[in-house]
Amino acid sequence: MNKEYLNILLVDDAEENIELFKNIFNESKVGVKLLAFQDSNEFFEHLDNDETLAPEIIFINYDIFKNDLLYEIKKRENLYKVITVIYSEKISDDEIDDFFVNNGNVSIKRTENESAFKKKVSEVITVNWQYYTSGLNMDNFILKI
Repeated sequence: MNKEYLNILLVDDAEENIELFKNIFNESKVGVKLLAFQDSNEFFEHLDNDETLAPEIIFINYDIFKNDLLYEIKKRENLYKVITVIYSEKISDDEIDDFFVNNGNVSIKRTENESAFKKKVSEVITVNWQYYTSGLNMDNFILKI
Protein backbone atom coordinates (compact mmCIF):
# COMPACT_ATOMS: atom_id res chain seq x y z
CA MET A 1 0.00 0.00 0.00
CA ASN A 2 1.27 3.46 -0.82
CA LYS A 3 -0.08 5.42 2.14
CA GLU A 4 1.79 8.41 3.52
CA TYR A 5 -0.16 9.00 6.73
CA LEU A 6 -3.01 7.75 8.91
CA ASN A 7 -6.26 9.72 9.06
CA ILE A 8 -7.17 9.91 12.74
CA LEU A 9 -10.23 11.39 14.41
CA LEU A 10 -10.31 12.26 18.09
CA VAL A 11 -13.47 12.78 20.16
CA ASP A 12 -12.75 14.44 23.50
CA ASP A 13 -14.28 17.49 25.15
CA ALA A 14 -11.12 18.50 27.04
CA GLU A 15 -8.78 20.89 25.22
CA GLU A 16 -5.78 19.68 27.26
CA ASN A 17 -6.36 16.11 26.05
CA ILE A 18 -6.60 17.28 22.45
CA GLU A 19 -3.29 19.12 22.84
CA LEU A 20 -1.72 16.01 24.38
CA PHE A 21 -2.76 13.93 21.38
CA LYS A 22 -1.47 16.57 18.97
CA ASN A 23 1.91 16.44 20.73
CA ILE A 24 1.97 12.64 20.64
CA PHE A 25 1.18 12.59 16.92
CA ASN A 26 3.70 15.33 16.13
CA GLU A 27 6.42 13.25 17.81
CA SER A 28 5.36 10.06 16.05
CA LYS A 29 7.48 8.46 13.35
CA VAL A 30 4.24 7.66 11.52
CA GLY A 31 2.58 10.46 9.59
CA VAL A 32 -0.76 11.46 11.11
CA LYS A 33 -3.51 13.77 9.92
CA LEU A 34 -5.65 14.58 12.97
CA LEU A 35 -9.12 16.08 13.24
CA ALA A 36 -10.41 16.64 16.77
CA PHE A 37 -14.02 17.07 17.85
CA GLN A 38 -15.28 18.21 21.23
CA ASP A 39 -18.83 16.95 20.84
CA SER A 40 -20.45 14.01 19.15
CA ASN A 41 -22.84 16.09 17.00
CA GLU A 42 -19.95 17.88 15.31
CA PHE A 43 -18.16 14.55 14.92
CA PHE A 44 -21.11 12.90 13.15
CA GLU A 45 -21.77 15.95 10.97
CA HIS A 46 -18.20 15.56 9.71
CA LEU A 47 -18.60 11.81 9.14
CA ASP A 48 -21.95 12.19 7.38
CA ASN A 49 -20.48 14.59 4.82
CA ASP A 50 -20.29 12.74 1.48
CA GLU A 51 -16.84 14.18 0.77
CA THR A 52 -15.32 12.97 4.05
CA LEU A 53 -12.80 10.16 3.77
CA ALA A 54 -13.21 7.40 6.33
CA PRO A 55 -10.48 7.57 8.96
CA GLU A 56 -8.22 4.65 9.79
CA ILE A 57 -8.47 5.22 13.56
CA ILE A 58 -10.93 6.95 15.89
CA PHE A 59 -9.83 7.74 19.46
CA ILE A 60 -12.69 8.28 21.93
CA ASN A 61 -12.58 9.50 25.51
CA TYR A 62 -14.72 6.78 27.08
CA ASP A 63 -15.24 8.73 30.31
CA ILE A 64 -17.42 11.14 28.34
CA PHE A 65 -18.95 9.28 25.42
CA LYS A 66 -19.33 5.65 26.62
CA ASN A 67 -20.55 2.90 24.25
CA ASP A 68 -23.30 4.97 22.60
CA LEU A 69 -20.78 6.65 20.35
CA LEU A 70 -19.23 3.31 19.36
CA TYR A 71 -22.66 1.93 18.46
CA GLU A 72 -23.37 4.94 16.24
CA ILE A 73 -19.98 4.58 14.53
CA LYS A 74 -20.20 0.84 13.89
CA LYS A 75 -23.75 0.96 12.51
CA ARG A 76 -22.51 3.11 9.62
CA GLU A 77 -21.44 0.87 6.76
CA ASN A 78 -18.50 3.07 5.73
CA LEU A 79 -17.11 3.06 9.31
CA TYR A 80 -17.72 -0.53 10.38
CA LYS A 81 -14.09 -1.54 9.78
CA VAL A 82 -12.51 1.63 11.20
CA ILE A 83 -10.28 0.94 14.20
CA THR A 84 -11.90 2.38 17.31
CA VAL A 85 -9.83 3.13 20.39
CA ILE A 86 -11.20 4.08 23.77
CA TYR A 87 -9.13 5.55 26.55
CA SER A 88 -10.26 6.11 30.08
CA GLU A 89 -9.12 6.69 33.62
CA LYS A 90 -12.18 4.98 35.06
CA ILE A 91 -13.27 1.95 33.09
CA SER A 92 -14.21 -1.43 34.47
CA ASP A 93 -13.22 -4.77 32.99
CA ASP A 94 -16.91 -5.39 32.21
CA GLU A 95 -17.09 -2.13 30.24
CA ILE A 96 -13.95 -3.09 28.32
CA ASP A 97 -15.47 -6.49 27.53
CA ASP A 98 -18.68 -4.79 26.32
CA PHE A 99 -16.59 -2.50 24.13
CA PHE A 100 -14.89 -5.47 22.47
CA VAL A 101 -18.18 -7.36 22.09
CA ASN A 102 -19.60 -4.29 20.31
CA ASN A 103 -16.76 -4.39 17.74
CA GLY A 104 -14.38 -1.99 19.48
CA ASN A 105 -10.71 -2.62 18.79
CA VAL A 106 -8.37 -1.04 21.33
CA SER A 107 -8.79 -0.15 25.00
CA ILE A 108 -6.23 1.96 26.86
CA LYS A 109 -6.42 2.49 30.60
CA ARG A 110 -5.07 5.96 31.21
CA THR A 111 -2.96 6.58 34.28
CA GLU A 112 -1.53 9.78 35.70
CA ASN A 113 1.81 8.88 34.11
CA GLU A 114 1.68 10.98 30.93
CA SER A 115 4.80 9.34 29.50
CA ALA A 116 3.25 5.87 29.76
CA PHE A 117 0.07 7.09 28.07
CA LYS A 118 2.08 8.64 25.23
CA LYS A 119 3.89 5.34 24.75
CA LYS A 120 0.61 3.40 24.61
CA VAL A 121 -0.92 5.76 22.04
CA SER A 122 2.28 5.60 19.96
CA GLU A 123 2.12 1.79 20.03
CA VAL A 124 -1.45 1.87 18.72
CA ILE A 125 -0.42 4.14 15.86
CA THR A 126 2.63 2.04 15.00
CA VAL A 127 0.72 -1.25 15.04
CA ASN A 128 -2.04 0.21 12.86
CA TRP A 129 0.52 1.64 10.44
CA GLN A 130 2.11 -1.81 10.14
CA TYR A 131 -1.28 -3.37 9.42
CA TYR A 132 -2.13 -0.82 6.74
CA THR A 133 1.23 -0.85 5.00
CA SER A 134 1.50 -4.65 5.00
CA GLY A 135 -2.09 -5.31 3.90
CA LEU A 136 -2.92 -7.47 6.95
CA ASN A 137 -6.57 -8.21 7.74
CA MET A 138 -7.92 -5.71 10.31
CA ASP A 139 -11.22 -7.54 10.84
CA ASN A 140 -10.15 -9.29 14.05
CA PHE A 141 -7.82 -6.67 15.47
CA ILE A 142 -8.25 -6.06 19.21
CA LEU A 143 -5.78 -4.80 21.79
CA LYS A 144 -6.03 -4.11 25.50
CA ILE A 145 -3.23 -1.91 26.84
